[in-house]
Amino acid sequence: MKTEIRQNLIARLEAGEPSLPGIVGFDDTVVPEVERALLAGHDLVLLGERGQGKTRLIRTLVSLLDEWTPVVAGCEINDHPYAPVCSRCIALVATDGDLTPVDWKHRSERYGEKLATPDTSVGDLIGDIDPIKVAQGRTLGDPETIHFGLVPRTNRGIMAVNELPDLAERIQVALLNVLEERDIQVRGYQLRMPLDLLVVASANPEDYTNRGRIITPLKDRFGAEVRTHYPLALMDELRLITQEAAVLWSDTDFEAPLVPGHLLEVVARFARNVRDAPQVDQRSGVSARLAIAAVETVAASAVRRAARTREPAAVARVADLWSVVPASRGKVEFDDADEGREFDLLEHLLRRAIAETYRSRLAGLDLRPLQRRFDEGLTVETGDTVAAEALLSQLGPVPVLSGLLERLEPGGIGEGPAAIGIAAAVLEFALEGLHLNKRLAKDSDGTRTVYGS
Repeated sequence: MKTEIRQNLIARLEAGEPSLPGIVGFDDTVVPEVERALLAGHDLVLLGERGQGKTRLIRTLVSLLDEWTPVVAGCEINDHPYAPVCSRCIALVATDGDLTPVDWKHRSERYGEKLATPDTSVGDLIGDIDPIKVAQGRTLGDPETIHFGLVPRTNRGIMAVNELPDLAERIQVALLNVLEERDIQVRGYQLRMPLDLLVVASANPEDYTNRGRIITPLKDRFGAEVRTHYPLALMDELRLITQEAAVLWSDTDFEAPLVPGHLLEVVARFARNVRDAPQVDQRSGVSARLAIAAVETVAASAVRRAARTREPAAVARVADLWSVVPASRGKVEFDDADEGREFDLLEHLLRRAIAETYRSRLAGLDLRPLQRRFDEGLTVETGDTVAAEALLSQLGPVPVLSGLLERLEPGGIGEGPAAIGIAAAVLEFALEGLHLNKRLAKDSDGTRTVYGS
């Protein structure tokens, strides 16, 4: 099975195709290490904080298996017709020979995954005596009285154990033979069943290295240890958000909600700011799911406003960004000293992300014509109850609009209702940026915001 993975991986590398499609931000760090481990035929453990894509990476390994593979029909452990290892299939092949019935198993069925919990038993992973089979008349000495666990049932496939340190030590011992001798032991049975599988485990570094909850012999049997990480570059964070956020709705009368690119950048910067904040517990980490869920929340806020104001298109604006603060509190672990200040800290980090995006996108753009309108007494109201057209009508003709669109949405805005929504979004972003740079005043009560001089 490892030879199968090795051959398919080499074929992808030679063809210039991504070896692990859909994995973002690991191209020059994690992916090469995983490739070398697979080519060496090593079982591996992925170490990383929560939300770094460990499980996603493990499940992607399935794509390196052959699409279909033959198995003896009815076999619990997916025996190969030419090399059976269980007593049932050995006897069946010896009797029927080339007439042995064969099924074809898709690669998606050759993957087993177990979330390690303290109550996991040896029977769950390896196997145990099946009392029903004994009651049917078989003797306890008959190997066919065994009920196989998840590991042997994943024979000729990939077995994943998530959060490995949470397995009790006596359960970890049961995996020693699987990783080294490639066989299993069930209670008092004398079994020599050479399993053919790749074992991949995940763990948090804090558990793996400091608590001592993984027995040393088990650590030694993994051929490779690979450290994962959060996206290192802002562009990787944006690629991950764009790939994973579920904002393409098809079950409503609205067009798919649109989160403009400059707001996606704000969310990406917000996630990175939270991750780097000294008030956040660094041992816990900040999952990449925070940014993904934040974008989905922003899109939902835009749809809510569009429904209330009967807009034909839902386009997110700055007013929708603040919805991510209450939605994010449960995803971030703060230090004890900052307990009770979570909301204020997240709001501060979001304001900083908006200011950073404003400077990055609009540096050097002359917004004085827009600010002059406010110096002359203009006030603009926005919020949950203000539609895009209503916002634009308050501003009237804006000479800097083309420059804002060119900087904030260089891919264009198209035509129709969505174009109106994007125009309102870039103007509201400019107003918020001017406020954060202390060039405009702002009054907000949570649902209604007024910008003025």
